[in-house]
Amino acid sequence: MRPILAAALVIFATAPADAAFTICNKANLPAKVAFGHFDGKAWRSEGWWTILPQKCETVLYGALDARYYYVYGTDGGSGTWNGGTYFCTSSTGNFSIAGRANCAARHYDRHGFFTVDTGDATDWRQALSD
Repeated sequence: MRPILAAALVIFATAPADAAFTICNKANLPAKVAFGHFDGKAWRSEGWWTILPQKCETVLYGALDARYYYVYGTDGGSGTWNGGTYFCTSSTGNFSIAGRANCAARHYDRHGFFTVDTGDATDWRQALSD
């Protein structure tokens, strides 16, 4: 019984970690982050994650199945990580919003997210830095 248990422990200890999209804050201030992606049915934006300096947060669990993902972040002051792909966000707490269009008509804010090209990776770690 012990050899089987030992073999099982070795297999589990050497198995790769679960795939995910993780964002790491390399900046000196906490970052408030939103994430955009296609969920298989619709474009979706989700947030907010507060990522402390020099820490990481997983925003999507599981093997990545798309090439492009989108991130928006702010430190609440002069630091912003943004881009030209627009998603809806909420200023009133955490959110999960289906669709990217008509944000104001649906009583949401609109922010430009930057594009992350993951190629054909199934796991990704994105850094935000000063």
